[in-house]
Amino acid sequence: MASTSGTSSSDKVQARTVLYCDVCSFPPEYCEFSSKSSKCKTWLQGAHPNLYAKYYSDTALEDKIANLTVEQKEALEKDIAKKERKEEAKAEKEAARVAASKVIIKRSERNKRKFVTSVHGLDFFGVDLKKAAKLFANKFATGASLHKNPQGEEEIIIQGDVSDEVEEMLCDEDDKKAFAVFGGKIGEDQIEYIEERPKKKPPPTIAPQ
Repeated sequence: MASTSGTSSSDKVQARTVLYCDVCSFPPEYCEFSSKSSKCKTWLQGAHPNLYAKYYSDTALEDKIANLTVEQKEALEKDIAKKERKEEAKAEKEAARVAASKVIIKRSERNKRKFVTSVHGLDFFGVDLKKAAKLFANKFATGASLHKNPQGEEEIIIQGDVSDEVEEMLCDEDDKKAFAVFGGKIGEDQIEYIEERPKKKPPPTIAPQ
């Protein structure tokens, strides 16, 4: 009678864990082909220094270049220069966008002399709106939450007239909690103040007798 032998656990195919870059979603060994290669390198150096040394240390790069032909080296240099120019142009465009952005602080009067303060545009400066709303709520001991304005953009609504205090917080570099959220990125010339009053109802018309 022929004997049958089962497959041992050592013969089973083991699943391989693949690491993907948080920036471009490629495996780290392919990040050099990404248009975000410079950011990929920064991420890899911080998150996985051993892999960074493996792929991008001076020794690793020298070994890689040594195996290239003259034509391949020239093509590689042109490709790297092109990507660097593209990244620089993108960074300059983003810096210009931020410089032209404004934070709108609006004081709105509601019924019975009640006020709310809305803050719009913080996200243009890379501010986490949820953290900012929590900071405002704790600072002023009042309600502060995210809402969408008529344009579909998120803004923070704070209960009460705290417009002046909000402006001070945005520019205060000595307030550690505020600086941790806003990062000192917003200048006084990038803040615009608006006051909104409720529209008065027209008097009722009286029909002629």
